[in-house]
Amino acid sequence: MSSSPQVAASERSTAVLSALAFFFVLTSYYIVRPVRDQLSGAVGSSQLPLFYGATFVAMLLLTPVFGAMVARFPRKRLLGWSYCFFIACLIAFVPAFLAQARIGARLLGVVFFVWVSVFNLFVVSLFWSFMADIFDSVQARSTFPLIALGGMAGAVFGPMVTSVLVGLLGVAPLLVVSAAMLGGALLVLLRLSSHDAAGRAKQAEEAIGGSLWAGVRELWSRPFLRYMAILMVLGDGIGTLAYALVADYAKAHFHTAASRTAFYAHMDLAVNMLGALLQISLTRWLLTRWGAAWGLVLPALVNVALLVMVVFAGHGAVTLFGFTVPLLAMVMVVTRGYAYGMTKPAVDALYTRVPRETRYKGKNFVETAVWRFGDLVVTSGVSALGKLGMGVAGMALIGAGISGVATWVAQRAGHSPDLLPEGRPAPPARPAASRAS
Repeated sequence: MSSSPQVAASERSTAVLSALAFFFVLTSYYIVRPVRDQLSGAVGSSQLPLFYGATFVAMLLLTPVFGAMVARFPRKRLLGWSYCFFIACLIAFVPAFLAQARIGARLLGVVFFVWVSVFNLFVVSLFWSFMADIFDSVQARSTFPLIALGGMAGAVFGPMVTSVLVGLLGVAPLLVVSAAMLGGALLVLLRLSSHDAAGRAKQAEEAIGGSLWAGVRELWSRPFLRYMAILMVLGDGIGTLAYALVADYAKAHFHTAASRTAFYAHMDLAVNMLGALLQISLTRWLLTRWGAAWGLVLPALVNVALLVMVVFAGHGAVTLFGFTVPLLAMVMVVTRGYAYGMTKPAVDALYTRVPRETRYKGKNFVETAVWRFGDLVVTSGVSALGKLGMGVAGMALIGAGISGVATWVAQRAGHSPDLLPEGRPAPPARPAASRAS
């Protein structure tokens, strides 16, 4: 049955507002991200296991907290409280960054690294859970790439703002700019929170309910979540390997917080320009014509090709847009560009085909605790292999094998037997009296 003109207009309006909200969200995040990364660049890869270990512990502790909030509060209140909390935190961090030289990059790095990961849980990941709640699976395949493109515009704009302002204002005032952008996102999301893409308001004020540990439990009981967890560890490991080695490069070549922040902002700009190009030229066509599974498989194949290239070229350098950068930095740019420009919209389109509780709790557990566990394993492995004398080529060869496995897992995830059929809405949550507490 074709949509009525009123429903179609409502869908277009919701998609435009969603893209605008995601623009503000990622502008805020990509102003904060180079500020975080300059701290890892100040200490080098040797301290990254500490950063990621602390983050992993924090994610495990916060999983039941997030689960309890999702279970008890309707999405409008959850969005409002979460975003307001992080706006306040951004302002509170300003004095700490003004005193970075006295506090030390290691201590401030651990605290801020953990906080940015919590930011990802309650801001970025919650945004996509919300999107999976207001669009069905058919709408998602055509709409999510457009929403992600709005985010990519913010992801390009954020590093540009950082590159321009860090030299004029310094690092600390950037947090105030980030807070302002997050406030803009909150205003748009509150406007969206009362209606879905078809103008329905029924679920807007319903709490999801269920167990606060549902995200952990469903990881073992739901095949789709298991595939996504394995894919998160395997796929993100390649980017984390490049990130660790680029951190050593930044430590050796950039000696001030402002210069490191600018370097990482330029890296983020290259990543997000590639992601935006993919959104415009390939991703939406691939997802609508061939399905979301191919949006997972193709990036894994690209990773295999990149790492085979590193096996033969090692520490070589390449020239991109007139800038000479390490080959590993190029690997990080391409890997993350595909992750944000193709894998992410494909993953979020698949999450429209699972129950609401899985979208919020299971999805967020995979994208935070499991993600940071993978980071911890990879950075610890890089450190151990380096101490054993293994060079970049050897690590790249291992990474290529891992990416080959990730290709198979991606194909399985896109055709998991527990995914709902295309276009069928997720079943409603059980009545509160029958839910596990």
